[in-house]
Amino acid sequence: MPQLNFADYPPQLVWLAITFILLYLVMARVAIPRITQVLEERQNRVAHDVSEAERLKKDTDKAIAEYEAALAEARSKASTIGADLRAELAAQDAERTASIDEQIAADMQKAEKRIAAAKADALGNIGEIAGDGAREVVRKIIGVEAGEDRVAAALQAELQESR
Repeated sequence: MPQLNFADYPPQLVWLAITFILLYLVMARVAIPRITQVLEERQNRVAHDVSEAERLKKDTDKAIAEYEAALAEARSKASTIGADLRAELAAQDAERTASIDEQIAADMQKAEKRIAAAKADALGNIGEIAGDGAREVVRKIIGVEAGEDRVAAALQAELQESR
C-alpha cells in the first residue's frame, strides 16, 4: 500500500499540510463568515418578529380595552336612554290619564245636569199630567168636577210627602 510506504511519507505530509492550510483558509474566509451571517440574520429576524409580535399584542390589548370601554359606555347610554324614555312615557301616560279623567268628570257633570233637568222637567209636567188624570178619575168615579186649585194642592201635598 502506498500510504504505508515510508519513503513516500514526507511528501504526503507536505501535501497534507498544503491541503489543510488551503481548506482552513477557504473555511475561515468564505464558509464560516457566510454561516455566521446567515445565523445573525436569522437571529435578527427572530428578534424583530418577537418585538413585532409584542407590539401587535400591545396594540390588540389596547384595542380590546378601548372596545370594552366603548361597549360599556354604549350600554350605559342605552340604559339611560331607556330609563328616560320609560319616564317620559310614564309622564305622558299620566298626563293622558289625567286629561281623560277630567273629560270623563266633565261629561258626567253634563250628564248629571241633563238628568237633573230632565227630572225637573218631568216633575214639572207630572203635576199637570197627574192633575189632569186626577180630575178625570174624580169625574168618572164620583161624577163631580174637581177644581183645578184643589187638585193641585192635593198633588203638592202628596209630592212633598213622597220626597
